[in-house]
Amino acid sequence: MCYGYDGDRTLTESLAARGLGRRRLLRGAAVALGAGALAAGGAASALAAQPGAAPAQAATGLGLGHGHGKGRKPLVPPGKISIQLYTLRDALGGEPGYDATLRELSRIGYNKVEQALGYYGRSARELRRFYDRLGIRATSSHEGISETDEALRTKIDNARTLGQKYMNVPYLASSSADEWKRWAERMNVEARAACRAGIRYGYHNHAHEFTADLGRGRTPWDILSAELDPRYVHLEIDLYWTVTAAIELGESDPEGFSLDVIRAAPQSVLQFHVKDRSATDGDTSDLGTGIIDFPRIFKAHQVKEYIVENDRPDVTPIETARVGYRYLRR
Repeated sequence: MCYGYDGDRTLTESLAARGLGRRRLLRGAAVALGAGALAAGGAASALAAQPGAAPAQAATGLGLGHGHGKGRKPLVPPGKISIQLYTLRDALGGEPGYDATLRELSRIGYNKVEQALGYYGRSARELRRFYDRLGIRATSSHEGISETDEALRTKIDNARTLGQKYMNVPYLASSSADEWKRWAERMNVEARAACRAGIRYGYHNHAHEFTADLGRGRTPWDILSAELDPRYVHLEIDLYWTVTAAIELGESDPEGFSLDVIRAAPQSVLQFHVKDRSATDGDTSDLGTGIIDFPRIFKAHQVKEYIVENDRPDVTPIETARVGYRYLRR
């Protein structure tokens, strides 16, 4: 499960929409794309106008990391590798503890992390000083929608203190289309406020956004694609969950489904959550041990951050971090 969310239960409850497929997904997203293009026609802020990740493109000239030829770039530049701290929650809150775990991440080679589950007794300023000593930057975070404007200001101020580039809503779930619309409206408000502070605001998917039927054949993803303002809101695509959604929907090409999601979305896809899927039970697994063809996806679409994650580490949290970093490096 991802941060704050029982993904397995929600996915099971949403499979009444099993008949939905890729063609239907693309039809709905095409409508949203047209609406988004009209909305984006006006002037946006300087930050919103920054170029996002490159659109899907041929992999000509891209290497696989080690062994690539002269002049060829690795699929995942080392400076773009991060890790979601939820993966390490047992180590952070238990043994060896927060400080020792972050020091080990630095030794492995991580210089970026994505925050989750709070600051473990530190203020944002204190945490920033600790990270600075380690050579680590909290570039992103998972943050729920704020209940008040004051809470939103605090959230943004903390993100600025930490030096974040991104903050992402990690999870929403409802069987009500109207509630999804209200959430999208609020996210647009928060995204504009974050933009004024120099921070990109995004949404992180699970599987139910693609599989849940909200009535009249609509899914949560249809609503988010149509309602989230692409000038201010980006997407953090969790590849395990798009592949899982594709499999549950009966798609024969889960990676192709994932790429269709990326290509069809009006919003820019700037971040990936990279976690593998076990061939035996469909659970999350350490990178390189499961069935997902990540090189195919990475060749087709490059992002600003590749964030290692495994909701249930195969051995230990630190070993998952080590395996994930080595996989992305090669």
